[in-house]
Amino acid sequence: MKYAITFIFTLSLTAFLLSQNGPKKPAVNIIPAKPKLVVGIIIDQMRFDYVYRFWDKYGNDGFKRLVNEGYNCRDVNYNYVPTFTGPGHSSVYSGTTPSISGIISNSWYDRESGKEVYCVEDHNVKSVGAESPEGESSPHRLLVTTIGDQLRLSNNKQSKVIGIALKDRGAILPAGHTANAAYWYDGVSGKWITSTYYMNELPSWVDTFNTKKLPQKYLSQSWTTILPADQYKESLPDDNKYEGLFSGETKPVFPHDLASLQAANGGLGLIRTTPFGNSLTEDFAEATLTGEQLGKGNVTDFLCVSFSSTDYIGHMYGPQSMEIEDCYIRLDKELADLFHFIDSYIGKNNALVFLTADHGAVETPQYLKDNNIPAGYFNDSKAVDSLKKTLRNVYGDSLVLSFGNEQVFLDRKTMDAKKLDHTAVERFVADFLMGFKGVQSTMTRTDLISEQYTDVPKKLIQNGFNAQRSGDVCVILQPGWFGEWPKHTGTTHGAPWSYDTHVPLFWWGWKVKNGNSDDAHNITDVAPTVCMALNIQFPDGCTGVPITGIMK
Repeated sequence: MKYAITFIFTLSLTAFLLSQNGPKKPAVNIIPAKPKLVVGIIIDQMRFDYVYRFWDKYGNDGFKRLVNEGYNCRDVNYNYVPTFTGPGHSSVYSGTTPSISGIISNSWYDRESGKEVYCVEDHNVKSVGAESPEGESSPHRLLVTTIGDQLRLSNNKQSKVIGIALKDRGAILPAGHTANAAYWYDGVSGKWITSTYYMNELPSWVDTFNTKKLPQKYLSQSWTTILPADQYKESLPDDNKYEGLFSGETKPVFPHDLASLQAANGGLGLIRTTPFGNSLTEDFAEATLTGEQLGKGNVTDFLCVSFSSTDYIGHMYGPQSMEIEDCYIRLDKELADLFHFIDSYIGKNNALVFLTADHGAVETPQYLKDNNIPAGYFNDSKAVDSLKKTLRNVYGDSLVLSFGNEQVFLDRKTMDAKKLDHTAVERFVADFLMGFKGVQSTMTRTDLISEQYTDVPKKLIQNGFNAQRSGDVCVILQPGWFGEWPKHTGTTHGAPWSYDTHVPLFWWGWKVKNGNSDDAHNITDVAPTVCMALNIQFPDGCTGVPITGIMK
C-alpha cells in the first residue's frame, strides 16, 4: 500500500510539474479584427504591363512579394477620362468619378474667375516649412469625402490620416478634407512642406528629417544603371530619338551627371525626374510612420503614399526607355524596403496595403508611326485658331474662351447677348472639330447632360464630365494620338484607351488571401473595398462597389 501511495503521488506531482513547465503550444499569429494600419500606395503613370515586362529584373520582396503573398486584381480600369494625376488620386480614394468629385483634371478653365485654376491651389492658405508659394494648397476643390475622411468620422477623429507625395495633389487629394496632414516636396528648398490648412508649423520629426538634406545627397551622384546596361533587353538602345533630354545634355544616355545638371534643370527640383525622388519618398514614408506612431494606437490609422518620379521620368523618356526600366527596378527595391519596414514596425498581419496607379501611358506616337502603327500628334493650336476664325465668320465672334484637356469652353454670355442657341453652337463646334485628322469623336455638353451612354469612349467622357466645371464640347483623339507636344519624344496620358485606363491593383497584408482574379473592376471599387474591410461608411459620393474574394 505504501508503494502504491508513493507511485500515485509521484504521477500526480509529475503531471502538475509538466502542466506548469512542460512544452507549450506554438504561438498563434493572431490577426486582429481590424488592421491597425492601412497603407495606400499609388505609382504615378504605372502601366499594367510594367509588372510583367520587367519581372525577371525584380527581386523577391517588392512586386513579386505582392504577387506571391497578396491578391492580384488583373483587370482594373479607370472608368472615365481624362486619365490624369489629380482625377486619378481622387477617384482611388473617393470611389467616384470626376463627374461627382469635381476634380475634372489637374487644371481647368474656371468660368467664375475667368482663368485656369489648379486642382489643389488655395491662395487662402500659406506655406508651412518653406518661403515659396508651393505650400498654398488644400483639398477645397474636392467635392466629396475620401476613405480617410470616413475613417476619421467613424471614431470622432481618433484615427490619424496622412498623405505624402512629391506632388502636392498626390498627397492632398488622397488624404481628404479632415486629414491630420499632407506633406509634399518643395523643389526650391529641398524640404517636405505643408500648408496652414493642416497646421501652423511643421512637427519636430519633419524638421529633423529636412535637416538631413537627403535631396542634396541624392543629387550629388550620377544616375547610372543599377544593373549592367547590356541586361536591359526590354528597352530600346540607350541612345534613341524617342527620348527627351535634360538641359545641358546632348544625348539621352547614361550616366546622367546630376550634380552638373542640377543648376540648369530646376535645382533641387531635379530629383523629381530621377529614381531618387522615389527613394526620398520611401525614406519619408518610414519617417512618417515612426514620427506619428501610425498604427500604434487603439484605432486604425491611414497613410497614403504616392510615388511620383515614375511619371516625370515617363514623360521625358517614354515607355521604351532604359531610364523607365531602371526606375522600376529601383522602385521594386524601394517597395521591398517599405514592406520590410512594415514587417518590423507593426507586422504584416496588422497592416492592410493596396497598390495601384493613377493612370498608364501611351507609347511614344513617333515610335508607333515608325513601326507602321497608326498614331500621331494632334495640333491643338492649329485646330483652335481655325475654329475661332470660322466662328467669327459664322457668328461674328470667336466665342472660344479656352481650350484645354481636349475641351472647348464657349463664351455663354456672348452667346446669350447675340441670342444664339447654345445647343446649335455646340453642335457646330463639335462637327467642325470632327474634320481634323486624329479626332475619333466629339460630344457636346447638351449631349452629355441629356443622354445616358453605355459604350466606350462616350461613357468614359460622361463619367469625367462635371456639369458645373467641364467645357461645352469634348474631343476624343484616336488611339495612339495625343495633343500638342513640344517635341516628338517621351509620352503622356489622358485618353480613354486601355494603355491609359488599365492599371495594376494589388492587395497585401491583413486578412488578404493569396490569389488573383481576372474579373473586370473599376478603379472606383478600391475605396468601398477598403471601407468594407474597416466596417465604415463609404465616401459620400461613392459610385464603386466592393471587390469580393480578397479577404480570408
